[in-house]
Amino acid sequence: MADDLHLSDDDLAEDIHPLFHGAPATTEFRKLRKRLVREVRDAIDKYGMIERGTRWLVCLSGGKDSYTLLAVLHELKWRGLLPVDLLACNLDQGQPNFPATVLPDFLQRMGVPHRIEYQDTYSVVMDKIGPGKTMCSLCSRLRRGNLYRIAREEGCSAVVLGHHRDDILETFFMNLFHGGRLATMPPKLLNEEGDLFVCRPLAFVAEADCEKFARAMNYPIIPCDLCGSQEGLQRQQVKQLLDGWEARSPGRRQVMFRALMNARPSHLLDPSIFDFTGLTAKPGTFSENPPHLGQEF
Repeated sequence: MADDLHLSDDDLAEDIHPLFHGAPATTEFRKLRKRLVREVRDAIDKYGMIERGTRWLVCLSGGKDSYTLLAVLHELKWRGLLPVDLLACNLDQGQPNFPATVLPDFLQRMGVPHRIEYQDTYSVVMDKIGPGKTMCSLCSRLRRGNLYRIAREEGCSAVVLGHHRDDILETFFMNLFHGGRLATMPPKLLNEEGDLFVCRPLAFVAEADCEKFARAMNYPIIPCDLCGSQEGLQRQQVKQLLDGWEARSPGRRQVMFRALMNARPSHLLDPSIFDFTGLTAKPGTFSENPPHLGQEF
């Protein structure tokens, strides 16, 4: 997809996918929608997510991020800019009080091809993890395993997730503070088995924009705290830290996110990604008057 995407106000008003029916006619919303489409397309292009003629399993939780992902991907496909088939999928993990009919009814009404899968991973997690303990890690592993299985059954080449820019940044700091490594959620990843890609087309999208978009569209949001997730989780703590930095210095999140795209292995400390021992100086470049001990270079 080499051509730039330019959407005029007329483009945004006509021939829209049913997922956009009822969209506000305000200038502010048009700008938001156009920005989301541009940022998603930029991420898809930059990280080479498209293989023409393949099928994507678009994973939906019912939260603001997954609704935004679903709508923008269908917008791109609607305009002939995303040459893949899209299959929406919700994995009902058996959480108490989960509104099981919300997503099926919504997807049916919108005419979106979908698969709803029920797997009671909640009971497994509660059996393995004691009360008050962090359950997100095990829950995520079980969910990922089921999504990989569904993708294979449906002939999909990629599992597509709704993680946005802020999720990626928060994960980086969680790994930094608690995992002792420089790593985060990559926009595109090949799974361990080597047969499926994991893609995150919202990689450049701010969480606040997902919130504004889903609220403006009045999508039926399903809360993410049905499992009783603890407020003291590491991710929540990191989010509060980043919120504080952003409040004191607006734009800080985007600056830090850009840093993740500008890594310099030679200026870090990992000898597995940079050959420090192999560094050699050019002959004759040593100073005839080396600095004295304690003198700064």
